Amino acid sequence: MLAKTYCAAVVGLEATTITIEVNMTRGVMFNLSGMADTAVKESYARISAALPNVGYRLAVASLTINLSPADIRKEGSSYDLPIAIGMLAAHEKLPANRLGDYMMVGELGLDGKLKPVRAALPIAIRARKEKFKGLIVPRQNEREAAVVNNLEVYGMDNITQVIEMLSGVSKPEPVFVDTRKEFYEHQASFDLDFSDVRGQENVKRALEVAAAGGHNLIMIGPPGSGKSMMAKRLPSILPPLSLAESLETTQVHSVAGKLSRDTSLISQRPFRSPHHTISQVGLCGGTSSAQPGEVSLAHNGVLFLDELTEFSKQTLEVLRQPLEDRKITVARAKYTVEYPCSFMFVASTNPCPCGYYGDPNHTCVCTPGQIQRYMSKISGPLLDRIDIQCEIQAVPFAELSQMEPGEPSAAIRERVIAARKIQEERFRNHRGVHCNAQMTERMVHQYAVPDAQSLDMLRMAMERLKLSARAYTRILKVSRTIADLEGSEKVLSHHIAEAIGYRNLDRGDWAERGIL
Repeated sequence: MLAKTYCAAVVGLEATTITIEVNMTRGVMFNLSGMADTAVKESYARISAALPNVGYRLAVASLTINLSPADIRKEGSSYDLPIAIGMLAAHEKLPANRLGDYMMVGELGLDGKLKPVRAALPIAIRARKEKFKGLIVPRQNEREAAVVNNLEVYGMDNITQVIEMLSGVSKPEPVFVDTRKEFYEHQASFDLDFSDVRGQENVKRALEVAAAGGHNLIMIGPPGSGKSMMAKRLPSILPPLSLAESLETTQVHSVAGKLSRDTSLISQRPFRSPHHTISQVGLCGGTSSAQPGEVSLAHNGVLFLDELTEFSKQTLEVLRQPLEDRKITVARAKYTVEYPCSFMFVASTNPCPCGYYGDPNHTCVCTPGQIQRYMSKISGPLLDRIDIQCEIQAVPFAELSQMEPGEPSAAIRERVIAARKIQEERFRNHRGVHCNAQMTERMVHQYAVPDAQSLDMLRMAMERLKLSARAYTRILKVSRTIADLEGSEKVLSHHIAEAIGYRNLDRGDWAERGIL
């Protein structure tokens, strides 16, 4: 007898419907075809052990299982459940008339329990698109899949419950998730707040400008000056995710298997801070199963690289293309996938190996050659892609103990949101552009045109600091953001002056000593 069940294969963020055909004839052979990896081929052993443990013994027979279309690579253990149901239907242990109504995924334990799988959300989106009546998933994946409306999602604990449902013995209720309620419930809840930061007003201003325009930023200063502390509080002043951004971000985390059981939608902008020992594959994605890397997991959020100069130069250089294109193509011998990676890049570093170059309170013991080698890991092209560069000094304890708490994140966030609303209105007719940092060259010349006085100031800065054409564009973008924070329609000279001041690594002692 021939039985058909339905599953999905996920490549990148896209799912493709897979038809599982199970044919039973007399004999003792078993054959599985359809470009399946080792985990899929091992499913027969898991199923053969699990079904007797839940009371279903199958007669000895020759089985041919085909995963169609055969030219798409199938990976992982999510095919266990549909293959097991197909085998039961082929052995006439359950009726096959309802199998076409449901897509199903799940790993099968030897005791018949269903274990969670990756990418339940993209699979649910595909099931709705293909007009399946419902999707059957393990209990741990039910909330993730139930985010998709107009699709019945059933979370099951074990295969027995699935068999009873498909046989008509039981009629479980589909899972319901109030998407909007859950999305808005946790948006404004942050554990870290800028009120904890005392002093450092110039750096907090730089972070506010960066948040308002989506600009990349680097902080350079001695140990203990608060670089990491302030960077970790950056999400608390970023504008809230839109529902569309949240869904796209959740998809990436779903494919990577990073969603917890209680999570249906990611409601806050992600903050990723990988260790400096991370590899190029870990940062950009790849591996044997096309997993998204840290740059994609930071999509619509922040990628923070602490101690930037401790990362290998080769790893840092792979950031150049994602920072420019806001998407990354991972090409391997067996696949090519594209992931979104529109993120704010924030970095921090010490100015030298000992950490105290330029610190008025400590003596630097490093030679110019050591400092140059230390900072040379940050290449010119990478530095050009960082809009805001600021130096930071440690606040003396005597002043620190007497300072009042800083401005709370909620107040800063209000100004950031107001500036972003101006930008959303400005770019409403430009697809894919939501903030000033995403402006194209043509848009910069359209929306960030300096007046004559500002242009002269910018020309002098370009000549004196020997800035590149990319740095020129970055200054104009930052100037536009500063003007938006001020509510100004035009880019004025003091906006340009502040933006030039954020090119700290292009000027002063750094340039004079030939360090950068």
